[in-house]
Amino acid sequence: MRREALLVLLALGLAAAAAGVFYLSRPTTLTVAVGPQDGPEAALIEAYAGLLGRAREDVRFKVVRYGDVRDSGEALQANKADLAIVRPDVFMPENGLTLAILHDEALVIAAPAASEIEDIPDLARKRLGVVVRHDADLPFLTNLLAFYDFLPGGGEAAGEEPAPGRVALVMLKPAEVTAAIAEKRVDAAAIIASPGSKAANALVRAVESGTPDKKVALVSVPDTEAILQRYPELQAVTIPAGTFGGRPKRPQEEVKTVGASYRLMARGTVNRVAVASATQHLFEWRSKLAAVAPIAKLMKAPDFDTTVAATSARLPNHPGAVDYFEREQQTFLERYEDYIYLFAFFGGTIGSGIAWLGQRLARKRRERVDIVLDRLLDVMREVRAATTRAELDAIAIETDGLVADVVTYARERSIDTRTVSALILAVDGVHAAIADARRQLDGLREAETRSGARTRTARLLALSVPAAE
Repeated sequence: MRREALLVLLALGLAAAAAGVFYLSRPTTLTVAVGPQDGPEAALIEAYAGLLGRAREDVRFKVVRYGDVRDSGEALQANKADLAIVRPDVFMPENGLTLAILHDEALVIAAPAASEIEDIPDLARKRLGVVVRHDADLPFLTNLLAFYDFLPGGGEAAGEEPAPGRVALVMLKPAEVTAAIAEKRVDAAAIIASPGSKAANALVRAVESGTPDKKVALVSVPDTEAILQRYPELQAVTIPAGTFGGRPKRPQEEVKTVGASYRLMARGTVNRVAVASATQHLFEWRSKLAAVAPIAKLMKAPDFDTTVAATSARLPNHPGAVDYFEREQQTFLERYEDYIYLFAFFGGTIGSGIAWLGQRLARKRRERVDIVLDRLLDVMREVRAATTRAELDAIAIETDGLVADVVTYARERSIDTRTVSALILAVDGVHAAIADARRQLDGLREAETRSGARTRTARLLALSVPAAE
């Protein structure tokens, strides 16, 4: 029974070790909040989640769609998701750390070249047509104008000049831009979009089409560093020369502006190894993702110079993502070295305890055999002192019981050869002593019988001899 118990304990130990290995090697599933649910960012994350599942990677995505980026950001802050698509100028989760910038969106303002509007301050007392693509676009533009002490509103009607210190904002649909420029209902048009996107390119071409000389200029945003100090959730964006093509190229020189970014963020408490793996595959599979979601071409890593700068930036980055960018991803041993050390430390202690317990049990087993041997030696002395056959019979029965006990014990456990030899000698000695004692008792009885017979014969002879006269 004890041997079976040890086997059961060994099996349980192996099962526990296998369960531990399975637990540590199983894939980590991260819940990702995406919004807007019909946006290109959601399509990108859905495609990425599918690739992770098909490749059986160590990290998987469970995608939950939300109506807007504000909702997805709030889900991250409320710990309803591990990762989320976030637009910081719309809503910045307090616990959000950046994995990757999915794409930047810049404020693109196009004006007829003849209007001589070169930068934001030149928009004073002008009418600015705005193509709104997101609810946060108007607050974005309003905050930017407020930085230059401009107030939106006034003079929205065609031909009416806004009051001093004001910029009239006129809501336009993409198809209305060309006519609004041609009819001078607006002096310039603006959109918040990726500079290389179809929406931004369409706006520039629409403004160009509405001008008599077919010449367009892009309006720059000066003092971007100062703007970012006040609004750290924004991004400084440079529109390279020739971004919108054309001959001559549009723009002829790079243009400085500001914009917002769509970011994949994670809670700071999410395992950094899982985040590093998710970031790695996201960038390594860019070409595969671009075939399904073209916006993948615009993905980029956050800018930082050092690891400290990465985690202490205006919009901090997740340590797991930094591990990938710095090529410092942890190996299996590095990941679980603390557990391995603790297992080795406590495992050694437990092993020593088990060895001590085994020695104690072995000693107990030897003590039991020693008791039998000692009793057999005592029995040999008792045999020599026995004076009746009944005593010898009782000793023989006790010896048989001791032998049976030892045989049963030997079937359950192994006994060393020296102990077995000692038991055999002791048992043989007892049996020989009993046999000798029995022979001696039989001899004494026979002698007594013969002596008694001679005595009776003499008495009979005495009775039969006549008395002397």
